[in-house]
Amino acid sequence: MKKTVLITASLAALAAAMPAHAEEAGESESDIVVTAQKREQLLIDVPQSVSVVSGDALENVQAISFSDYLKLVPGLQLNQTTPGFGRLVIRGVNTGGVASTVAVYQDEMSFGSSSGLVNGAILAGDFDTFDIERIEVLRGPQGTIYGASSMGGVLKYVTKKPDTGALEVRARGSVEATKGGDESFLGSAVVNIPLGDTLAFRASGFYRDYGGYIDSIGTAGSDVEKNINDSKSYGGRASLLFRPSETFSVQLSAYSQNLKTNASNNVDSDPATGRTLYGGLTQSQFVPEGTDVQYRVYSAVVEADLGFANLVSATSYSTLRQVFRADLTTQFGGLIEAVFGTPNDFFNQQTTRVRRLTQEVRLQSPESDSFEWLVGGYYTRERGLIDQEFNAVQPGTLTPVAGLPLLGVAQLSSRYREIAGFANATLHLGERFDLTFGGRYSDNKQSALQVSDGVLAGGPNTLPVARSSENVFTFSVAPSFEISDQATVYARVAKGFRPGGPNVLAPGAPVELGSYSSDSLISYEVGVKAETADRTFGIDIAAFHIDWKDIQVFGIVNNFGINFNGGKAESNGLEFTANLRPTNGLVFSLNGAYTDATLKDDTPAQVGGLAGDRLPYTPKYSIGANADYEWDLGGETQAHVGASLRSLSKQPAGFDFAFRSANGRQRYLPSYEVVDLRAGLDFGRYSLEVYAKNLFDSEGKTSFEVPGNIPLGAAGTAVIRPRTIGATLTAGF
Repeated sequence: MKKTVLITASLAALAAAMPAHAEEAGESESDIVVTAQKREQLLIDVPQSVSVVSGDALENVQAISFSDYLKLVPGLQLNQTTPGFGRLVIRGVNTGGVASTVAVYQDEMSFGSSSGLVNGAILAGDFDTFDIERIEVLRGPQGTIYGASSMGGVLKYVTKKPDTGALEVRARGSVEATKGGDESFLGSAVVNIPLGDTLAFRASGFYRDYGGYIDSIGTAGSDVEKNINDSKSYGGRASLLFRPSETFSVQLSAYSQNLKTNASNNVDSDPATGRTLYGGLTQSQFVPEGTDVQYRVYSAVVEADLGFANLVSATSYSTLRQVFRADLTTQFGGLIEAVFGTPNDFFNQQTTRVRRLTQEVRLQSPESDSFEWLVGGYYTRERGLIDQEFNAVQPGTLTPVAGLPLLGVAQLSSRYREIAGFANATLHLGERFDLTFGGRYSDNKQSALQVSDGVLAGGPNTLPVARSSENVFTFSVAPSFEISDQATVYARVAKGFRPGGPNVLAPGAPVELGSYSSDSLISYEVGVKAETADRTFGIDIAAFHIDWKDIQVFGIVNNFGINFNGGKAESNGLEFTANLRPTNGLVFSLNGAYTDATLKDDTPAQVGGLAGDRLPYTPKYSIGANADYEWDLGGETQAHVGASLRSLSKQPAGFDFAFRSANGRQRYLPSYEVVDLRAGLDFGRYSLEVYAKNLFDSEGKTSFEVPGNIPLGAAGTAVIRPRTIGATLTAGF
């Protein structure tokens, strides 16, 4: 397959081009196949809003992590301070709580925490994208098939399977230079080995060493050090596929990834406007803030054709472990010195851990012109832990201050268990009209125990075990009508939910706050997917309205974090993706989203949101534009050039009652635009690419925190990487 075809197909995918049906298109290479409804379907046949970005497209734009491919997916936003420490937002479904609204999947395996007790919302699985088949982003609630915590949508990584047909070896290496920062070095490699006609093995690995670009300049006595926010990401995947016949297969897979950083991407900023202070990208560091995030995913997938139905059994065990050091010198250092007479730096060392076992079994009917169905059962068991230790150290070191009593330790352990049954079906009412519908019933039980000790915790304290349980039903109904072979119109009504759970209460807190309920939403969506007969132009456009009730929000009671149920919120919007291929090798794509997400009721006073406030970290407008051109230079040599633009309007930060009362509005992050350029030569077995990310050095902000632990009353705002110039060499056969 020549690279021209690969790029054309992949950019059609990222632009969500609408292909014709396989039987009419001769199963064209541009047909986009997805597994959004847990069966392989052409994208045009899926009656909901889905974006697809192929692995080839990701490599073409040098996209490795969340922050790299946002420009390819309309309506997908990221609130992030550090690699591996981020929150995904789709369609504005976000109130700043600690339980996730976007589910992250790797193939058949859900990843992360289902509960609100282990910071699942801000620890979304940021998997490396090397050697994946595609990314699928499903917008709107997916509770029918994907279950809890998918009320905003699903981000799904579909990995490449081992191939019994051919040996493959490929490697990529990159070097980057960042304005005002250190150099970065990136490498990756994959090998696919057929072990006979029925067995194949595939393994890949990657190593990313990113140079820092933020300095600590001594503000208020902090350290003086350059480029403190360097980071590393490394890991790999191994998979063994056994397929003794066309009707049976077993695939065993293991995935490992570590993300290590030496400081966050926060810079000291004005607490009212979010604008950067001190004339550059600086962070007041007294104690180095390190983060180490580890992902481990092990899975076994069995598929069998039983004749009347296909059986799929997916078993997985995954772990997420995060260890981070938070510099709290400004907040607590003076207090410790005043009480104990000892100058000090002060930090919190926290370990967060999720261990998750899942099992899903489902039966799905063969393809049919009249009726297709899917039924399944799901089980998950999760164990969570948050372990905190507060430490005073000698200034400028990590050496503990001698002679102090135990300052503070706290441990929150939690359990989550869910059992669910689900069904989905499509009724074909004639050649043009389909009705897809489904439902899911789930039962969950949770428990939590908190133990604390130390001067700052008020001495030893073991709180009573907190427990909760819920039963929830979700549904979806989606009629679709095929106007022609190249155009489909659809509607969708779907319910999504997020589990409630127990709260661990501080002494003296109201008893009625001992638990919080699930929140749920109903989404109404209409959309059109269409393309011209010659596939030179395609468009996917969807409008939606979301009614959200019992919203989960997060606040503080007696210095303890508590989950609350608020009132109602709503989100209205429109998303589109269009692509144009006027001639061979030339592709233009444009995507955009308008999202108006607001509170309809005041939140509890401890949270700080008022009716009419916009929901956090969702710009009202976002635009992404991409252009790529490829041409032959003779022989096997081809050249390509491309450019991308992402533009975001200003976006609201988290709720803050004091700021809202004083200013009549919540805080906002400024709008920004980012331009990327790329070019390359492909010599067949080798290729060379050069690129520029953030060409005009935009200072885009992705978070806004006012925690009270930054000197001189400053806020922390995370910034995107400054202008970065890089080159990549790829070799393979």
